[in-house]
Amino acid sequence: MTGFSADWLALREPFDKRARNADVLDAVAVSLKGLPSTRIVDLACGTGSTLRALAPRLPPSQNWKLVDNDLGLLARAAAMPHPKGVSVTAVPLDLNRDLEAALDGAVDLIATSALLDLVSEAWLERLAVEIAARSIPLYAALSYDGRAELTPVDPLDEKIVAAVNAHQRTDKGFGPALGPKAAAFAIARFQSLGYAVTHGTSDWTAGPDDREFQNEILSGWALAAREIGVPLSDTVTWLTRRRDMVAAGRASLRVGHVDVFAAPMRTR
Repeated sequence: MTGFSADWLALREPFDKRARNADVLDAVAVSLKGLPSTRIVDLACGTGSTLRALAPRLPPSQNWKLVDNDLGLLARAAAMPHPKGVSVTAVPLDLNRDLEAALDGAVDLIATSALLDLVSEAWLERLAVEIAARSIPLYAALSYDGRAELTPVDPLDEKIVAAVNAHQRTDKGFGPALGPKAAAFAIARFQSLGYAVTHGTSDWTAGPDDREFQNEILSGWALAAREIGVPLSDTVTWLTRRRDMVAAGRASLRVGHVDVFAAPMRTR
């Protein structure tokens, strides 16, 4: 799986937290309300942002199994301070090879953030079937859905965003990625498996003061566009103009994401 730096994850976490869909979070909390303790598996946990976002909404006694193949990120997640009543087990695991091992044991919730758009249709089908066979709910947040709005508009925005969306569908370690189609696929697949699905937008929004965040996104998009084949002259021209807008305090952006909570309609 393509890795992410701890610095980038730290930079994006406040934007992720603000973007998470409140109705979807409420549905997760309601589904687990009343349990004496909650057992959660966090797939591709990174530095633990899903735990930090979700733990305050769940019953106070929680056991989290944090799963990632990046040992550095996993160590950071395990070492962070945890709320009272929250215990953590860090599990280094290759989710492409050993997904089933991550799901073993008693589990009340599978959680993940910013993962589904990186995986292939075959892998997401595998995840859905394995979860449904165990009748476990899934909270999958922050899947990119291909929407991007940049202000002010630049003549090359459309070309760059199209290239980014094409790049999102390349192999990220799980086979050709679903990219912007991931959330819609997950919603339809879990509904077909007899799950009740709550979903809603969870867009990143960044204003003129969010210069560092905007610049990181723009740089990543420019790199993705070059890898897809957008001419260097177009990429450099676009990135220079957009960075100038950011530096002048004139730029803002919205990046589309979707949150999904799928819950089995039958009692386990």
